[in-house]
Amino acid sequence: MRFGTPLSPSALKVMLLGSGELGKEVAIELQRLGVETIAVDRYANAPAQQVAHRAHVIDMTDAKALRALVEEERPDLIVPEIEAIATDELVRIEEDKLATVIPTARAAHITMNRERIRRLTAEELKLPTSPYAFASSLEELQAAIDGGIGFPCFVKPVMSSSGKGQSKLKLQDDVAKAWDKAMSAGRVKQPRVIVEGEIQFDFEITLLTVRAKGGTQFCAPVGHVQVDGDYVESWQPQAMSKVALEQSQHIAASVTEALGGYGIFGVELFVNGDEVWFSEVSPRPHDTGLVTLVSQYQSEFALHARAILGLPVSTALKSAGASAVVYGGMDAKGIAFDHVDKALAVPESELRLFGKPESYVKRRMGVALARGVDTTEARSRAKDVASRVKSVKA
Repeated sequence: MRFGTPLSPSALKVMLLGSGELGKEVAIELQRLGVETIAVDRYANAPAQQVAHRAHVIDMTDAKALRALVEEERPDLIVPEIEAIATDELVRIEEDKLATVIPTARAAHITMNRERIRRLTAEELKLPTSPYAFASSLEELQAAIDGGIGFPCFVKPVMSSSGKGQSKLKLQDDVAKAWDKAMSAGRVKQPRVIVEGEIQFDFEITLLTVRAKGGTQFCAPVGHVQVDGDYVESWQPQAMSKVALEQSQHIAASVTEALGGYGIFGVELFVNGDEVWFSEVSPRPHDTGLVTLVSQYQSEFALHARAILGLPVSTALKSAGASAVVYGGMDAKGIAFDHVDKALAVPESELRLFGKPESYVKRRMGVALARGVDTTEARSRAKDVASRVKSVKA
C-alpha cells in the first residue's frame, strides 16, 4: 500500500463510520502515518470529528445516505466503529469495489447482530458458549425461558452494544419488563432478542486479537468489570492459568479466522479455572482496551491502524496498567471538568477527556489511565485519578 499526502490527489483515505472516543484514537494513529481521515457520525462534533480532516453527519443506518457519502468521498478503506450501520449496504459497497471494508463487510454484517455471531460461533465453529435462544415476541421469550434457559438469565437486543437494552432476569415478574427494555433501547429497532442462561465464571476478559499480514497475534488478556453490560474498569494483564490462556487464544483465533480480514478484534470470554466460554466479539478496538494506551508499546488503536494498512505490528506489553471510566455525572451540554491537575498528580497517570458535546449521568466522558508495579497498584491509581476529576456545568 502506498502512503500519500493528505488533502492531495495522492492521499490514502480512510472513512470512520462512528466517531466516538475509540474512533478518535484510531484517527490520530492514522494521521501519524499521513492518512487522510473522514469521520462520520449521527451527531455533530463527535470526538473523532474534532481531529479528522473532514466530518459528515448522517444516519448510518440509512443505506441510501451511506452509499451517497461513500460515492462522494471515495475512501480507500471504510472502518466501522459502531454497530448501528446499514451493514447490508456495506456488503454491496464492497461487492461494487467502491471501498474495502475493515475487517470485511461480511465480518461487520455478522458481528453487528448477536444472532448471526452466535450461530457462527456455537453452531458452525462448535465453540463453547452459554445456553441461548432467540425470541421475536414476549411469548417466544417466555417459552424459551420455560423451555430450558431458566432463571437467572440475560435478555439483550440482537442489535445493541455497551449494555443498551440488556437486563438480568431473576424472577418471572422480570420477563415483561426485560422485553420492553430491549425493544426501547436497542441500537437498531428490531423485535428480536437473545436470551442467555447464566454460567458461573471467575472473571471475564477481552482478548485483543490482531490479524495482520504477518499472522495473528494476541495481546496480554485484559480483565474488566462491567456494570449493566457497560465497562467501568479494565486492567492488563489479567492473571489466568496457562490452559485457560491457550483455550482463550484458540477460541479467539477460530472466531477471527472465520470472520477474516485485517485489524484488531475484541474477543470477550468468560473464564472459570481452566474452562473458557465465548461471549462476544467486536471487529474493531474495544472499550476495555483503552488500558493499552498505557500498558502496551503499541496501543490497540496503533495496532488497528497498522494492521489495516498492511504494516508490521507488535503486541508487546510495556507495563501493568489499568483504566477507569470518568462519567459525565449530569445531563447537560458542553460541561467542564475541574481538578484535572489534582488527578494527574497521581503517580504514573494519564487522562483522556473525550470532548463529547453532550453529557449524561452515566455517559463515558473520559478515561483515567495508570501504570503500576502490578495490576493491583495500577487499578488503585486509575480509580484514584477518575475520582479526582469533577464534572461541572459550564
